[in-house]
Amino acid sequence: MTPLSFDLSLLGWTDSRAAELPDGTVPGRVSRVDRGAAEVIAADGRQHVHHGARVRRAAAADPVALPCVGDWAALKPLPEGRYELDEVLPRTTAFVRGGVSRDSRGGLSGDGQGQVLAANVDVVFVTEPSMHATDLADLGRVERLVALAWESGGTPVVLVTKSDLFGHGLDDLLADVRQAAPGVDVHAVSSLRGEGVDVVRGYLDGSRTAVVLGPSGAGKSTLVNALAGGEVMETQRVRAADGRGRHTTVHRELIPLPGGGLVIDTPGIRRVGLYAMDEGVDRVFADIETLARECRFHDCGHGSEPGCAVLAALESGGLPERRLESWRKLQREAAWMASRTDARLRKELQSRWKSIHKEMRRSGRNRP
Repeated sequence: MTPLSFDLSLLGWTDSRAAELPDGTVPGRVSRVDRGAAEVIAADGRQHVHHGARVRRAAAADPVALPCVGDWAALKPLPEGRYELDEVLPRTTAFVRGGVSRDSRGGLSGDGQGQVLAANVDVVFVTEPSMHATDLADLGRVERLVALAWESGGTPVVLVTKSDLFGHGLDDLLADVRQAAPGVDVHAVSSLRGEGVDVVRGYLDGSRTAVVLGPSGAGKSTLVNALAGGEVMETQRVRAADGRGRHTTVHRELIPLPGGGLVIDTPGIRRVGLYAMDEGVDRVFADIETLARECRFHDCGHGSEPGCAVLAALESGGLPERRLESWRKLQREAAWMASRTDARLRKELQSRWKSIHKEMRRSGRNRP
């Protein structure tokens, strides 16, 4: 066993978390996951641990219960001097994406189950490159990721990366991004030049944890290296042929920073489905929600109803058509995911009752 080398309070360990730790276990924070195993940072160093029976049973019932990067785990000491990941402690926040995909007909499909990308995160850095080949920032992607960030319980911050590659009009681009993410801090960052890096670091005082999300080629790993003050993540250039980013980061990893705070680097995200959406979409589209309260009918669908304040704003130019279409798309997807989740929960409940009734009938037959 390696000597004491980590002060877990620097990783976010608190007295309130200690109160949740089961007897006979020690705490560790998950820094990386693998199939059936994880790397955790414990008080006596980094440990490679396998999932115990309790974790496997929970994950079989719901994949969201699988250990993920950022989780605090209860580690059970084994006789041979190793640990077993016995239980995932309650999460304060969780960034969950839905299992949404496209079927062969172009429609949405999936099982209503989610995947946790990061847990116990205080800040969600949504990165969007200022220039991606010849395309400007993808505002729809920003809206989607910010909605999921709000839903996670963390605080979203949008970082317009590679600002040094953008010519004239950066202020206009930032204004467009701010309109897509009302109430959210938006910053221009050039990691290579060090511009804006100190602003980003300011969100990580003490033991605060951030996750960095965005597409391949957004400069996530370069930003993490700039925050760490050294090469902790491998980086690659965007392909010249098509302007697309390479998937440099192939796994999620929790990285303690020398000056305090922690950051979770993630692989590039191609598709992120909504999951268990409550108020995330409403917060991203607060401008549309405010307009909707002025509609003549309280159940206005903002399609062709008379006295629709949303359509009036669209016609006057006060509301961009792109933003309304994005709102409609995310509303449809959130409703669809809710129906899939409800259907899955109903099926699980029915299966549970069938098992109970089967056991009752079996017990009845065995009575003398």
